[in-house]
Amino acid sequence: MASQATVAAPHHQHTAVHAEPTGLWSWITTVDHKRIGILYGVTAFIFFLVGGIEALLIRVQLAVPNNDFLSADFYNQMFTVHALTMIFAALMPLTAAFFNYIIPLQIGARDVAFPRLNALSYWVYLFGVLFFNVGVFMKLGPNSGWFAYAPITTREFSPGLNMDFYVLGLQILGLSSIMASLNFIVTIINMRAPGMRLMRMPIFTWMTLITAILIVTAMAVFTIAITELMLDRLFGSNFFNIRNGADPLLWQHLFWMFGHPEVYILIVPIMGMVSETIPTFSRKPLFGYNVMVFSGVLIGWLGWGVWSHHMFATGMGPIADSFFALSTMLIGIPTGIKVFNWLGTMWGGSIRFTTSMLFSIAFIAMFTIGGISGVMHSAAPSDLQQTDTYFVVAHLHYVFFGGTVLGLWAGIYYWYPKITGRLMSEGMGKAHFWLTLIGMNLTFFPMHFLGMLGMPRRIFTYGDNMGFNEMNLVISAGAFIIALATLVFAINLAWSWKRGRLAGPNPWGAATLEWSIPSPPPVYNFVTIPVVHSRMPLWEGDPTKDGGIPHGRVEEETEQVTILGTKVGEVRDPENDVNRMSAHDLGIHLPPPSYWPIVLAASISILFIGLMFRNVEGWAHNLWVLSILGVVGVVVSIYAWAFEPGHSH
Repeated sequence: MASQATVAAPHHQHTAVHAEPTGLWSWITTVDHKRIGILYGVTAFIFFLVGGIEALLIRVQLAVPNNDFLSADFYNQMFTVHALTMIFAALMPLTAAFFNYIIPLQIGARDVAFPRLNALSYWVYLFGVLFFNVGVFMKLGPNSGWFAYAPITTREFSPGLNMDFYVLGLQILGLSSIMASLNFIVTIINMRAPGMRLMRMPIFTWMTLITAILIVTAMAVFTIAITELMLDRLFGSNFFNIRNGADPLLWQHLFWMFGHPEVYILIVPIMGMVSETIPTFSRKPLFGYNVMVFSGVLIGWLGWGVWSHHMFATGMGPIADSFFALSTMLIGIPTGIKVFNWLGTMWGGSIRFTTSMLFSIAFIAMFTIGGISGVMHSAAPSDLQQTDTYFVVAHLHYVFFGGTVLGLWAGIYYWYPKITGRLMSEGMGKAHFWLTLIGMNLTFFPMHFLGMLGMPRRIFTYGDNMGFNEMNLVISAGAFIIALATLVFAINLAWSWKRGRLAGPNPWGAATLEWSIPSPPPVYNFVTIPVVHSRMPLWEGDPTKDGGIPHGRVEEETEQVTILGTKVGEVRDPENDVNRMSAHDLGIHLPPPSYWPIVLAASISILFIGLMFRNVEGWAHNLWVLSILGVVGVVVSIYAWAFEPGHSH
């Protein structure tokens, strides 16, 4: 039987329609959360490829001993920028792409709470990553490691522009993250469909809410730290000047108070993604939904009490070491709960081994390896031996690549049909999966042994007689296998965009609201706002009835027109679908497009560019006047934004 949806009769006979932008201009001025999600996704994937190229350069340098492929200074820039690019320009924005596109659909909303602020967060992010990467092309990229320990990064010890790109670029990116997260907190709390209580929210929505709260709070700490470093570098203040009484550990505490919640900022949304894919492809509801929600909350809370396990080697003393060792052990409990709940969901299920499901299962295994090595670091004596060795690099990549990246690939294969209306190739997808799994284990697992043999992290080169040769060559070969896998994935993305098999509204038989509307969704998402009766509105009955095809009930208020929905997996001609009617025809208000977000974002970047050249000698010293132009642009943009009309017709 088909689910039933209804549409309200339009009341728009007296309205006039404004001219909608088209082509490139429509993307520049868009405030539609779905288009902004696509912009985030495409931009972040491009920078994922950039970060991958940086990683390949590092691995070419380390493939053989005594190599001079890269100079020492440029190598320092590469390992610093690789980390920053992957974290701030690729992985965080890739999760933000899913937040933007999926969350309003999952909660039954037409858009986010603040559409123009959403657009502003994207354009600030774009200008921030461009600002940040300009230094690399000038061979002036940050060169101190992604943690930028002060006082080494003050102007006295890092006199060039390298660390100015770090300080100012990350301030721009932090502003973007905070704005976007505040927007999603308000959206999730205030814009859920009728009947969607907190404990009826999809688990991905829950994990997004936890992540957004972590970003707002953690990025605030980091913003304080880099603002203090900026004041030291540009204006001669003394926050990190040891000669004038600064605490030599101040920066480390501030940075890791951000840096460890950052790990959960990158992994908690992935936990939400696989908590959507595993029930769908196991044909079972998520095992222990309530426990999964509370364990996510506990991870977010405990994530604030573990930061100094990064500082066991600094001599904090036995009391501090004991506290942070205990808290680091404790945070493994809610993480382990999630692992067993995913396994419980699959147990006894009718599992379909799609590409998305394979990546989800691999995520569980690889992230567990990274988690176990992380718990090893909770023991201070063990950590003292492993810190600053390649063992830590192995742990980091099993969490970020084995966790975040594999989970992102699972999410992309899962939601790609909703975004494009077409399925990705399963053949290419499985080739991508196996190449990725083989490549990542060849690349990162030997790093554990290198670390135990004493190979330091961030090392530029190594001697021929140190016992590192063979494993480094294997690691470099594995990195190129990952590159090949990513090439297959990129081809699959591009090929499926136009040639993939038509998906229909719900090709997977999933349970959440985004699968109740056409693929891709209309600009207004829902013809009328749905009324929700359970946490799985499309599986309200028996999820295995009718030959394994779940159905459910999504009520919508009715006036005149009744439209029959489709069976799960059925493909309809979108041209004949009422959901393809325009918002004007249906009398639906949508926020109008605006170019002020991109103007404001550009003005912010110009302001920071001027600040960077304040202390530079020669002709570039005059570029400080750009700060004045930036301030003018910010003021004009905010004023024009405030008085911009807010009606679409």
